[in-house]
Amino acid sequence: MNYKVIGGKKLSGTVQTNISKNAAVALLCASLLNRGETVLKRMPRIEEVKRLIEVMESIGVKIVWAEDGDMRIVPPAKIDLSNINVESAQRTRSIALFIAPLAHLLGSFDLPAPKGCDLGKRTLGAHIDALAKLGITISGNEETHTYHVESNGKHPAEIIMYEASDTGVENVLMAAAKIPGTTTIKFASANYMVQDLCIFLRHCGVKIEGIGTSTLVVHGLKDIDSPIHGHPSEDPIESMFFIALAATTGSELVIERCPMDFLELELYTLSQMGLKYTRGESYASENGHTSLRDITIKPSELIAAPEKIAPRPYPGINIDNLPFFVPVATQAKGKTLIHDWVYDGRAKHYMEMTKLGAKMELLDPHRVVIEGPTKLHGADVEAPPALRPATLILIGMLAAEGESMLRNVYPINRGYANLSERLTKLGASIEAVE
Repeated sequence: MNYKVIGGKKLSGTVQTNISKNAAVALLCASLLNRGETVLKRMPRIEEVKRLIEVMESIGVKIVWAEDGDMRIVPPAKIDLSNINVESAQRTRSIALFIAPLAHLLGSFDLPAPKGCDLGKRTLGAHIDALAKLGITISGNEETHTYHVESNGKHPAEIIMYEASDTGVENVLMAAAKIPGTTTIKFASANYMVQDLCIFLRHCGVKIEGIGTSTLVVHGLKDIDSPIHGHPSEDPIESMFFIALAATTGSELVIERCPMDFLELELYTLSQMGLKYTRGESYASENGHTSLRDITIKPSELIAAPEKIAPRPYPGINIDNLPFFVPVATQAKGKTLIHDWVYDGRAKHYMEMTKLGAKMELLDPHRVVIEGPTKLHGADVEAPPALRPATLILIGMLAAEGESMLRNVYPINRGYANLSERLTKLGASIEAVE
């Protein structure tokens, strides 16, 4: 699928933040911990979730996805990996989150690895080191392109995470949840999807202390076998997409159900760049834990950020929100330095904005200087293979004068449901075409 965009239009209206991709994926994988029925509320209809469902159904899990988004999950009496959907597994890096739940069901197993994925420590280092402390060992088989997992002799432990990996901590949480005793996780990510998983595990009866901090104490259970309801919360990265869209296009938008705890530094940074906004009263997400607000973005004269913009573990600027500062910076007076130190080479995808007329310089694989304000123009661009860089190009196209084509938008559909329809309701001219 491609997006045909006629940009340069002021947008207006109200948009609601959808449920988080990363939280939904974590809870979907965690449902395998429960031998009873799990109901996950308002699950987003995105490609990442669909790939995991295809894998789960291929190993015997029954899943019914209602029109309202509620998903009923019933595990089989015994998991069978012999007919696992390899193609779907290889299309999502989230497949790694099956390691811990399956380690409680199978002593030894092989799991397909994502295509193009390094099977060693570069990809799963945080998982490999931490899970080994709990008695779960992971190795890579290059010939079959699979992860090999051995999980005999599991035991609680004190774990120090050498990297603030969201998925690494999620795997450790799911492993510790069904290992009787106390497991302590230090230097843990406290990001939104980790907190959502902790709340879900609490619903499962697992006692977890320190939610929202960098030290988690998990009191594991021998078994989980009961009807469980889970409520993944709203996606701060999607809220940030619409915040950046409004800022870049000079539009007034109301973004509802924004998870404020995970957006405050981003909004403060944007306010330093001249962005004007208001926020409504706080209210709770359906999970009873996440604090939400409605945010109104006002058309603003933007200036370059006074300091470099770089991500940090929570409560810093989220690594997934960093790319959205790129299109905003193209419309800000002065030079903005964006330092993407976490991912090797992701900054090169930011340079696709130059095809729309952005003035940018790639200093090295991690740092980009953007000079603005720049009048953007339409272009024909292949979507970068990464989700967030692909969406920043779309924001640029919506701000650019003239017609653009963004080709092969599967990376966007991995994380955003009905995006073109939602943008159209805000006044954008965007059409999904073959």
